[in-house]
Amino acid sequence: MKYLLSITFALIAMSLPGQLIAHHAFGAEFDPNRPLVLRGPVTKVEWVNPHAWIHLAVEKEDGTTESWMVEGGTPNTLLRRGINKNSLKIGTYIVVDGYQSKDRSNRANGRDITFADGQKLFMGSSGTGAPKDGRDPNARN
Repeated sequence: MKYLLSITFALIAMSLPGQLIAHHAFGAEFDPNRPLVLRGPVTKVEWVNPHAWIHLAVEKEDGTTESWMVEGGTPNTLLRRGINKNSLKIGTYIVVDGYQSKDRSNRANGRDITFADGQKLFMGSSGTGAPKDGRDPNARN
């Protein structure tokens, strides 16, 4: 009977529409020992679950630019912290403090966004294993 139930549940799960996306911990993708600061205009915003992604054109020391993807919290979390699609319009110049990906690609986990007017917003994901650096307003000691 247990075998039949297992098969039935497996078939039901496989027939459900949609895509399952696994949520990951900070430490699975990003390196807490590789903090970085990225500066540049927003080129694209992906307001998607489980994490929003902000794309930047970052100018290198030699004057060339390279594209970076910065992971933030969930869209709902960002909205509660004052970040929305309108605050991240294409061309908005921002500074992102964050941590580079373990594979050293042009992907980072963002902790803070600083706008040209000096306004700073926390964009990280709480409770995912990111370094406790005191910047998360919701973190408990």
